[in-house]
Amino acid sequence: MVVSDLFSCNSPSMSGDVQGNSDQVILVTGGYDHTIKLWQAHTGVCQRTAQHTDSQVNALDITPDKQLIAAAGYQHIRMYDLSSSNPNPVINYEGVSKNVTGVGFQEEGKWMYTGGEDCSARIWDLRSRNLQCQRIFQVSAPVNCVCLHPNQAELVVGDQSGVIHLWDLKTDHNEQLIPEAEASIQDIAMDPEGSYMAAVNNRGHCYIWSLTGGVAEEPTKLNPKHKIEAHQRCALKCKFSPDSTLLVTTSADQTARVWKTSDFTLLQELKHEAQRWVWDAAFSADSQYILTGVSCTTLFVVI
Repeated sequence: MVVSDLFSCNSPSMSGDVQGNSDQVILVTGGYDHTIKLWQAHTGVCQRTAQHTDSQVNALDITPDKQLIAAAGYQHIRMYDLSSSNPNPVINYEGVSKNVTGVGFQEEGKWMYTGGEDCSARIWDLRSRNLQCQRIFQVSAPVNCVCLHPNQAELVVGDQSGVIHLWDLKTDHNEQLIPEAEASIQDIAMDPEGSYMAAVNNRGHCYIWSLTGGVAEEPTKLNPKHKIEAHQRCALKCKFSPDSTLLVTTSADQTARVWKTSDFTLLQELKHEAQRWVWDAAFSADSQYILTGVSCTTLFVVI
């Protein structure tokens, strides 16, 4: 199950809270059942289901203006309108030969970035009427994850051979980093402040770097900080909290673990007797809640 970030929306069909605020927090999920679901986060009620008939949903992300959601699948990215009841995609991006494994947006919504099993990362100009990608960064192994630096100028790409690629979007220069030989990079995350980068691999290890530079024309420098024996089996995702104080990692060992970014010590292990692989996680905007998506098709909310 893929879990997207929570977002607030205004729905005239829903009653407001006691302060008369009609905003509600919505959670978006997708998975192997070929559907995308919108949930009311505080009640667990599914408000809407959109069909993603062509394939499973590998990744989700919401546009910065909260109007559309991008669903990455096999050979395509589908865009759905969040403000309407239309169950079908409104924009289709094609031209990828294999699974699209990651998707995200530039902070102003000018372009979208993706990574995929066709050994590439791609940039798609959302302002163009041409629905083809404008830039391709080719690597030598299938791409599992892509992460945009908060400076909006550097894209980090993790592949199945264990290489992390730093692609400077301004200069087209790239550098490579191998934290652990022949250990597939499963996910990469940077905290919103641009202070840390985390990467998890299929051996359950989490690597942490502190970040310097990345301002004006100066490229970002990664300074090794920690290696964490995060999980007993393959790690799947890592996410920083919006306030940059926490890091969550998820795994095939049936747990999610929360780490304090002050010293990267374990704060809490999240486990439920009904859950299996923990595929994904998302923080609430105030960093007070974590939602996890697991193989038993259940969402767990943790305070």
